[in-house]
This record gives sequence, C-alpha cells and structure tokens, in this order.
Amino acid sequence: MNTLKLTVRDVLSRSSFKHAKVVAGKDGLDRQVKWSHVLEVKEFDALINGGEMILTTGVSLQLDLSSQLKYVSRLIEKDVACICIEVGPYFKLIPPEIIELADKHAFPFIVFEQTVKFVDITQDLHTFIINQHHQMLSQLDILSRKFITLSLAPNGILKILQELNQFFRHNILFISDDTKPYYYPSEIKELEMTIRVHLERSPLINTEQKFLMLKDQKFAQMPVSGLGQIWGYLFLEVTEQLSDEFPFLILDRAALAIAQILLRNRTIEERKQNNEDEFVRNLLSGRSFELEDLHAYLPSKSRNTYFRVFIIQMKTFETNLGEEEWEEIKLQRSMMIRSLFKRNGFFPAVASSKSEIVIIASFIAADHLIDETIRFSQIIEHIVNIKDNTFIDGTRCTFGVSTVYKEITDAKKGYKEAGDVLKMRESGITKSYFYEDLGIYRLLLLVENNGYLETYVQDYLSTVFDYDLKMESNLFETLCVYLECGGSKKETADRLFIVRQTLYHRLEKLELLLGEDFMEPSKRLALEGAIMTSRLLGNK
Repeated sequence: MNTLKLTVRDVLSRSSFKHAKVVAGKDGLDRQVKWSHVLEVKEFDALINGGEMILTTGVSLQLDLSSQLKYVSRLIEKDVACICIEVGPYFKLIPPEIIELADKHAFPFIVFEQTVKFVDITQDLHTFIINQHHQMLSQLDILSRKFITLSLAPNGILKILQELNQFFRHNILFISDDTKPYYYPSEIKELEMTIRVHLERSPLINTEQKFLMLKDQKFAQMPVSGLGQIWGYLFLEVTEQLSDEFPFLILDRAALAIAQILLRNRTIEERKQNNEDEFVRNLLSGRSFELEDLHAYLPSKSRNTYFRVFIIQMKTFETNLGEEEWEEIKLQRSMMIRSLFKRNGFFPAVASSKSEIVIIASFIAADHLIDETIRFSQIIEHIVNIKDNTFIDGTRCTFGVSTVYKEITDAKKGYKEAGDVLKMRESGITKSYFYEDLGIYRLLLLVENNGYLETYVQDYLSTVFDYDLKMESNLFETLCVYLECGGSKKETADRLFIVRQTLYHRLEKLELLLGEDFMEPSKRLALEGAIMTSRLLGNK
C-alpha cells in the first residue's frame, strides 16, 4: 500500500526538488500528495479539495502578518498536503510566527532557494500520480479476479481474508450475525468481541464505509450487502495513514465476492429450510416421514433426550407480500429462531408459516431437570422484547408450549397441547405458557367437542344463568368469587366491593337455586368444574 501512496517525503526526493528546503512542519512529511496546484490568489476556498501540494511565488502572501497567518491557517483547514514557496521578489522571508504555526500542525512549509519552473514540477508530479493511479487500477483488477476465484473455492471467505492480509499486511475480520466470524491471522480473535460490542451499541450508523476508532485501534469498515440487506462487515485494522479511496475500493471488491458466497449459502439454506419445514409439518400432522430426515434435523436419540413443541403465533401479518418477499421473511424468521434456541441449549427443528412458527425443541436433561421451564421462559421474554424487526414483532406474538415428550411420534400430540395453551391464553383462562399449568382444563379439553360439556354446564348452572337473565342480577359472578375465596364471606364481599348484608342476601338466593348444601365438597367440586367448563365454552 505504501508504494501506491505519494507523500511529501517522496516528492522531496525527486530531482525537481533538489533545491528545496523544509523550513517548518517536518513532522508532516508523511502527508499524502494527491495533486499539485499553482495558487497565486488570496481567495482559494472553492479551488482546493484537500491533499494538494501548493506551489506559489508568494504573491498571495504579500500581506500583513495577521493576514498571512489566516491564509496559512485556511490552507491547513482545507487539509492541504504542504506549501512550496519560491523565495524571490514577492516573498523573501518566512516570519517565525508562520514557522511556529506550521510546526504546531505538522504542516510542511517548503521553500525553493533558487528559481524553479512550476510547469516542470507539475508535469513531473502529475505524470507520476497518473501512472500511480494506473498501477492502482491494475492492482485492483488483479485482486478482483483473485477474489472471484477464491469465492468459488472451499472456505472461500477465509481465503479472501488471507489475500487481504497479504496485501495490506494488517489484521482483517468479517463479522456477521448469521455466520461464524472469520478473521486472519488467528491470533486476533479477541478483536471480534470488541467489534461486536460496537455493532450492537450503534446498529443505525453502520451502513456505510468509513474509518472508526475502537479502543485506540483504527479500523476501515466496509459493509457486505446483498438483496437490499447488510449481511455483515469487513474490518481492516489500520496502523498507519492510508489513502481514503484505494483501501475501500479493494475492500469493496472483497465484500462483493463474500456477498456472492453468502448468497450461494443462502440459497442452500433456503432449500434446507423448506425441507425441514416439510419434515416438521409431517411430524405434527402424524404423516409419514423419511428416516434420513429424522437424522438430519433432530438429535440422535438417547436416554436423556426429550422435546417440547413450542408455538409462536403472530397476530398480524402483511398479506399483500409477494412470494419472493415472503420466502425471504420465512428464511430470516427461521434463522433467527433457530439461532435463539441454539444459544439456549436446544436442538431446534423449525417450521414457519405466515401466522405461526412451530419449533420441535429437543434438549438433553438429567432426570430431575426434565420438566424445567426457565430456558423456555427466557426465550419467550427475548422474543417479546424484539421490536422494530422486519421479520418478527415480539409485541404481537403469543406462545404455547407442550408438555415434555420423549418419543418423536408424540409430536402431533404436543402440537395440539401447545395450540390448546394458545387458545386458553387468548380466552383469558390462563396466563401460563405451559400445558402442564392448565390443571383441570386438560381434562375438559379432551371432551370439548362431543357435546357433553354443554349439558354438564346446563345441569349445574342453568338455574343461576336463568335467574341472572330474568332479574338482571349477577349471582353467577358472586358464586364464582365465593368459591374462589373458599367460602370466606369477608374476602368475597371485599372482592365484590359490596357490604356483608348484600352478600348474605345473594347467598340466600344461591341456596334456593342450588340447594342449601351447594358448598358440600362433592357439590362444590361439581360447581367449580361447571364454572371452568363455562369459561372454556365461552358462556356468559
């Protein structure tokens, strides 16, 4: 890289500068010279882009000392490489104040003690710079071809990083959420965490190429993008001043080659996800499946291997999406969920539709930890906190988790259980995400569709319903609260916000309708079952 960068020091070594002398700013001799410019005017702001070597006879510096200092300060602010003045009739002496200013800003101040032809200098430097640009383009073409070739090789991303390291002689990393990190050489693994922390803290400002400082280390950052998304970032550690353009041109070609690798991997991943989706759906519906798929998508069966069926239901979804957009969302959803479950120690098999995601979450557990729900609760909490995400909006998700199973043939049963939990949560009957917390509703759900439940409710509660309907009263509510309070009159009155006398009057009515012994254990149990059944059926 250094051979492709022209510095003030390099210029001073050329024959046209044999009579030049650096009188100030010697610490800035490594400034890059991008062009030379003859400047003989006082107002130059619109003429300077930065990086120029200014050649002047000093006509524009025939000012008082204060104006001269402002003139030089403006050159420094415009990031000029240096200034070369011909000592002669227009400028004979450089004031100490200007020398001090140039030294302070490491701004090379060069004088020609003999008459020189600026045209010869500009012709010499411009020829060199143009040849240098040609060399850079040639080098860029060679590297681009190498990157394309390496992108077709096994482990292509790492090989591209090795090529970049060989060219720049600096540490290089590729960081992505979806794939494992790549870095070269292997000793720089600790840099990965530093960069990941930076990306997590500032995700909205990482969409463009730039130089940045991380813990006193300078990096050139280049996004790797495809299909309108950023898939990761290249980070080149910089230990010396580099030109702004050329390193990014090379990193851009490398990023394009890496994007092609990721796109191919993505196509493979999409095909794999579709196969996995079909396999999971076959399991959940009880259809036959290929034994080969069982080994591909689920962990090997062992004594301590179990699973739960986990459903994520989306309340809303954009229905006017094109097929390609939906396929992209489906893939991204599945990858996000799979990664989340893996981080929590599960072996997930995922199926995704527009309204729900189903995960067969296999895990290995000791006998006393088979029924633990902490990790599932942590996953739910994580998803709920996902906001402003194109693929999953956690605030619009509901969840249901089956009991623990061992035989994969029970996946269909687990799917129904998780669905039942969703239904119970939507109706407000339960707040738990887990099927084992449904209690007596587990029994009621088994006979929900055969007509017995309606008859059961009518047998035990029809007199109360009819009375409330006729008298526009709320005896049913009173009965529910009274049973929940275990027959405590004080607690019941407090919860209903009524006085004791009103409660006694209502209880008398209930005794007339249900019998004086309605709080006897067997009748009380029957009534509580009827109340729960009415909630399940949605009766008012």
